[in-house]
Amino acid sequence: MADDQQASAPRLPVRRIGRSPVFVTEYSFGGAPIGNLFAAVTEDDARAAVDAAWEGGIRTFDTAPHYGLGLSERRLGDALRRRPRAEYVISTKVGRRLRPASPPAGLDPEGFLVPADHVREFDYSADGVRRSLEASLTRLGLDRVDIALIHDPDDHGDQALREAYPALEELRAQGCVRAIGVGMNQTAMLTRFVTDTDIDLVLAAGRYTLIDRSAADALLPAALDRGVSVIAGGVFNSGVLAAPRPGATYDYQPAPGSLIDRARELERVCARFGVPLRAAAARFPLTHPAVASVLIGARSVAELTDALRLRERALPAGLWDALAGQRDGGGVPWPSMERGGATWL
Repeated sequence: MADDQQASAPRLPVRRIGRSPVFVTEYSFGGAPIGNLFAAVTEDDARAAVDAAWEGGIRTFDTAPHYGLGLSERRLGDALRRRPRAEYVISTKVGRRLRPASPPAGLDPEGFLVPADHVREFDYSADGVRRSLEASLTRLGLDRVDIALIHDPDDHGDQALREAYPALEELRAQGCVRAIGVGMNQTAMLTRFVTDTDIDLVLAAGRYTLIDRSAADALLPAALDRGVSVIAGGVFNSGVLAAPRPGATYDYQPAPGSLIDRARELERVCARFGVPLRAAAARFPLTHPAVASVLIGARSVAELTDALRLRERALPAGLWDALAGQRDGGGVPWPSMERGGATWL
């Protein structure tokens, strides 16, 4: 297909990231699976997955050095290189620098099926941020990224605030990146960044889902108050909300039986409305006005096609209220069928 035809493929609806000039599609492509997370993906299948995302209207792509020791960045850059650069948004992360292993030893121990030819070094210094971003641009084969996120500073929060954030703020002021933020699996530190800095967005993984709505306690209200956008990742909590069966995972670990039972009850509620659980799980975060996009990780055309097909399904009135009846715990916001509407139950 010619480039001009590719550029005219229908784009999903977009939403602005904070007060930045960046607009993201309501579904974003998550690049961890094409970095061989938990399963090997061929070069052809990785490219086909990115192509399927493009043809389905996705124009926002997320990756990181962590994903496959740089494999995700290389594959994503290769797949997007022939696309019009002004037509898409790409996000990568800083905080883990890759150093060649000496000697390489076996497979990567962090869940990516790639040779352990590099080791990760946490580095949230200003110099580390700049070097990490330079290395990412080389792997991507690009001269710029649109979004740079501080990645998982759980045990390095003070340094990330003192050094990594000011470095990204300077890069944003220089026009080297257009939006900056933080990506984590927890909400407390994300909330601190929202309230104490001038970031544009956060990527909250697994913390605003049908089974874990902890981001609603403080993070999402703070983001709304500060004009910070939220990208919702991990909307299936790594698997239990996609297929709640024995052996399912929750936050990348075997899911306890009690969580599988809760997910099965949610699945039964969805079935009463004729809606697959994974369709409701992917759409739920987008009902909150702070959420700009949902990250969909996919390793194949089939997975991408399924996600985009389910996006087109109408969700019946009453579904959210029925699902809210299965909540576990105190008052959390549940959406009306209008985006931006929420009722405290």
